[in-house]
Amino acid sequence: SVNLVLQLAVAVGVLVTLVVSADGISGERERGTLESLLVTPVSRREIVAGKLIAALTMWFATFIVTIPYVWVLARGVGILGQAMALGLSVGTLVAVGLGSVGLLISGVCNSNKTSIAASLFLLLILFAPTQLPSGLPQGWFFEVLLRANPVASALAYISSMLVEGHSWTEDLSYLITPLLTALIAGGALVFAGPRLLRLTPGVSAG
Repeated sequence: SVNLVLQLAVAVGVLVTLVVSADGISGERERGTLESLLVTPVSRREIVAGKLIAALTMWFATFIVTIPYVWVLARGVGILGQAMALGLSVGTLVAVGLGSVGLLISGVCNSNKTSIAASLFLLLILFAPTQLPSGLPQGWFFEVLLRANPVASALAYISSMLVEGHSWTEDLSYLITPLLTALIAGGALVFAGPRLLRLTPGVSAG
């Protein structure tokens, strides 16, 4: 039950984080507020960083709402501290990666609808493997797909600890893809941030 609640929290938290980040730049363009934002005495990288932090607050809000449910379910089996630390650390890692991806999509899309639709489609692809029946044959190809998917591999790490009783270090390989996603997407966001904040995609703001 604790595993299910944490996985649901990660799913909902990542969803709202991705949607907010997907609206971060393209939404400002469509609402006509990006120009006033660009003339503020703040660098463009700081604006992009602020957008990412604002999106991540949605994940933290989702996790806070989850705490009472985890407390009720986990206190009787002695895994409350472990479940809280696990959910917060793994969920934050996934949220940072996909939040950065959402902002990158938002920066290159021509419209806000396109940005949000592309982000939701990406999230659907990433969450699809987690909904497959557990009784299906799981060969090497399934294992490769699992580890290549930052969401599925993160949820598998949570399950390995809470359900199978593994230690923190036993299945750290599951976190390689979420970590790489956060580093690569975050790095691309820092590098391309000033170019993404333009009044029209691909056109300099002058």
